Order: sequence, then C-alpha cells, then structure tokens
Amino acid sequence: MSSLVLAHTRFLLLEQIRIPIGLLAGALFPAISMLAFVVPFTADDPRAATMSAASLMFFGAMSGALIGLSITVAQDREQPWDPYVRTLPAGPVPRFVARMLTTLAVMLVSVVPVLLVAVLFTSATTTPLRLLLGLVTLVAGAVPFMLMGLFVGHVLTAKAAITVSQLLYFPMAILGGLLLPPAILPDFIEVVSPYVPTRGVAELLWAITAGTTPDTVALIALAVWTVVAAVAAGWAYRRDEGRRFR
Repeated sequence: MSSLVLAHTRFLLLEQIRIPIGLLAGALFPAISMLAFVVPFTADDPRAATMSAASLMFFGAMSGALIGLSITVAQDREQPWDPYVRTLPAGPVPRFVARMLTTLAVMLVSVVPVLLVAVLFTSATTTPLRLLLGLVTLVAGAVPFMLMGLFVGHVLTAKAAITVSQLLYFPMAILGGLLLPPAILPDFIEVVSPYVPTRGVAELLWAITAGTTPDTVALIALAVWTVVAAVAAGWAYRRDEGRRFR
C-alpha cells in the first residue's frame, strides 16, 4: 500500500510541477497582500504583524486545500484515467491519500513567501516551538477545507468547481478575519464571523503564535464544520461512484 501511495503522490506532484501557475498564485498572492496591507501599516507592531502573518499564511494554504483540490478532483473526474484507476484492485485509498499529501505539499510551499516577508519586513516575532505548532495547526485546520474541496470536486464539473470554490473561498476568508483584523470588521460581519470555519482556524493560529485567547464559539463552530464537511465529502464520493460505476 505504501508503495502505491508513493507512486500516486509522485505522479500528482509531477502534474502540479508541470503546470505551476496554480502553485505560484497560491504562494504569491498572500505574500503580495502582506506587502501591500501589513508592511505599510502594522510592520512595527510585533503582535499585529505576527497575527497578520499567521492569517495570511493560512489564507494561502486554504487556497490549495479548497480551490486547488476541488478543481483537480473535478478535472480528474472528466478524464478517462480516473475511472480506470478507481476500478483497479487496490481501490481508491492510495490515490485518495496521495491527493491529500500533494495538497499538503502545495500548502506548505504557499506559506513560505509570507513567512519570508514577515521575517524580512516586519517586527513579527514568535518562538521556534510556537512556529512549529502553528504550522501543525495550519495543516490540521486545512482538513475541513480539503473536505469541502472534495465535496465540490465530486459534485460539480470542472468549470463549475472553479466558480463555486472561489465563491466559498473569498467570503470565508473575509468573514473569518484573514484579510482584515476582526476588531475593525463591520458589526454585522463580527456577529457572523465566529460561526465561519476560517475564524476558528485563525483563532487557534493567533493563540499559538501570538498568545491570544481563542474564542470558544469559533472553535466549536470549526468542529461542527469539520464533521459536516466530512459527511458531505463521503456522500459526494459515494454518489459519484454510484452514478458512474453501477
């Protein structure tokens, strides 16, 4: 099984490298946002700069988890190779795990430019242990968004998945406080924000990297979103399999 996972992972990574535009967009856009909106205004505030860096690192990782995964899954479903692979005796597990590992690799690459901007141009500060825990939290926090990506990719066509994943991505990023600090959000957004999954992940990242106190409601909402996304992704996979392999 491990050799099959490695083979599928290598294949998917090569596909990603051969078409690097999605990887570059996911890595550079958060860094550009950091340079445009954080460096000029909060670069000299260690706490604010650290929280902003954590938010934008997850903003980039979330792009790969939600947009990248949904589009890739939807595109694969339209190719003859995917149905063939799913009928092989090994089953869907090796390719599924490989897809997760590939998405994880894309996510980790996307955080590097933001981290470099934070180190070079702001006074953001944290300890090596907090940084490591923050990266672990970032990976764990991306799970519900991966599940959302799997749901969208198994339900929609590739063209529809591009639009729907972006419609989910940007509103959740804004409502969750990834682009603007929650304290300066309009009142009606602040009321909704704790119930959006991005806010729960952001609260965890801020707590670990900057020492803030996480919002309990946001953490509970994140757990609920994860369960719902897992159920939805499982249903979407079984629905797709039932329609195409009956």
